[in-house]
Amino acid sequence: MRIVGIEGTAWAASAALYDTETDEVHIESDPYQPDSGGLHPREAAEHMGSAIPSVVSTILDRADETADGPGLDVDAVAFSQGPGLGPCLRIVGTAARSLAGTLSVPLVGVNHMVAHLEIGRHRSGFDSPVCLNASGANAHLLGYHDGRYRILGETMDTGVGNAIDKFTRHLDWSHPGGPKVEQRAREGEYYDLPYVVKGMDFSFSGIMSAAKDAVDDGVPVEDVCAGLQETIFAMLTEVAERALSLTGTDELVLGGGVGQNDRLRAMLASMCEQRGADFHAPEPRFLRDNAGMIAVLGAKMYAAGDTVSIPESAVDPDFRPDEVPVTWRGDAESVVRDPAVSGTIRGAEATVTVDRERVIKRRLPKAYRHPALDDRLRAERTRAEARLTSAARRVGVPTPVVYDVDPTEGTLVFERVGDADLAAALGPDRCRAVGRHLATIHGAGFVHGDPTTRNVRVGDERTYLIDFGLGYYTDHVEDYAMDLHVFEQSVAGTATDPAPLLSAFESGYEDVGDDAVRARLRDVEGRGRYQ
Repeated sequence: MRIVGIEGTAWAASAALYDTETDEVHIESDPYQPDSGGLHPREAAEHMGSAIPSVVSTILDRADETADGPGLDVDAVAFSQGPGLGPCLRIVGTAARSLAGTLSVPLVGVNHMVAHLEIGRHRSGFDSPVCLNASGANAHLLGYHDGRYRILGETMDTGVGNAIDKFTRHLDWSHPGGPKVEQRAREGEYYDLPYVVKGMDFSFSGIMSAAKDAVDDGVPVEDVCAGLQETIFAMLTEVAERALSLTGTDELVLGGGVGQNDRLRAMLASMCEQRGADFHAPEPRFLRDNAGMIAVLGAKMYAAGDTVSIPESAVDPDFRPDEVPVTWRGDAESVVRDPAVSGTIRGAEATVTVDRERVIKRRLPKAYRHPALDDRLRAERTRAEARLTSAARRVGVPTPVVYDVDPTEGTLVFERVGDADLAAALGPDRCRAVGRHLATIHGAGFVHGDPTTRNVRVGDERTYLIDFGLGYYTDHVEDYAMDLHVFEQSVAGTATDPAPLLSAFESGYEDVGDDAVRARLRDVEGRGRYQ
């Protein structure tokens, strides 16, 4: 089977020819390269309009040269249907429809972000990986569950590449900024910057502002670049590990143009090695936007009968990855972590040893993080967990008793509570209890910080909150709403039928909490790149 792919979501005007028999992918790309200031949508569309005919023509010549017989020997045309810039997508969609009609072959509409995951899965041979997509406009985590790819976590403001570009534009550096930050970081010393992780979501705006201010205040730009890179990529690596822990898989793939950064790849590889997981980063031509990944996923979709008619082929600038039925994986099952509670369990934050009556939690040093950053986070989170676990207990929320704490070593000793994680016993009553618990601690002036289905324990009658390491005191409704968002995202990413669970959770919160928090939750939900 041979598939022509066409990509044009933003930067890259690209076409590819994929042969399933040889697994060879030939890619022809003409990227839009502005002189400065990042991407300009109008200029990007103008470039797409002039470059797409050229790259498609080159690929058709390749198809003609390599055909077994007369004709181009093409079975289908796949194209990036979204997400992306509307004007660019429409040019690509028009080109794909025209080509498919000319060749009298089916049309396949491909989700660009799912293609980033699938090219990593295809090239690695992994079965069910989590994917970290790190590109200019995007930064999010995808995991497979119940026939679809779910968004497990994402940036709440801007994409990782765009965030770095905002910093380099402040310095009047030419575009793209990422490689320049990477180069200057090699010459600098680590400089401490804000570290913002909320569950598996994250934010870059505060880091960028602090980095700009530091340069303006005279901190050497090399040091700020080193701190910026260490902080941002440590955040991405941490949330990737959280996603591995939540889903139970031991496979991680990387996608997106920022994935070409050597330091990010090294961090992810180190994290996976430390937790015994497998990591794969495709070669650079498959990391940046390219038609090869569109053609490869297009071939899988075509083989599964997943084609689109011309009337159904409209592009969608906001095409969510979890809107795509994953038809090409057949009967592939979601990975579920073993819910056993005895022995030693490796979570995202720590190693937990469980015996009959107590739990010993050790935040071991993370090899991927800069030592200064790692020491700070381990100590801060150990103190916060001990303090807020006890504070929640004092206001009536079931939590384990804290027997001992050593912030320097990152060690805590708890009472053993519950029989399983909530992830293994999801039900409306349990979710309603979590809603009430979160409302109670918010009323006491603090947040949990990471209330996922893995950080709730259930027993015969009681539902316990555990792992307050990302918690903090606050009186901001925004912070309370983020707590709700983190829990709901973890349920939506792992439950077969999340709707009644989420309804029960919000009902429980409503019983005790402030209506303003639930109102703000609706606003938070609209900020994600694909909400």
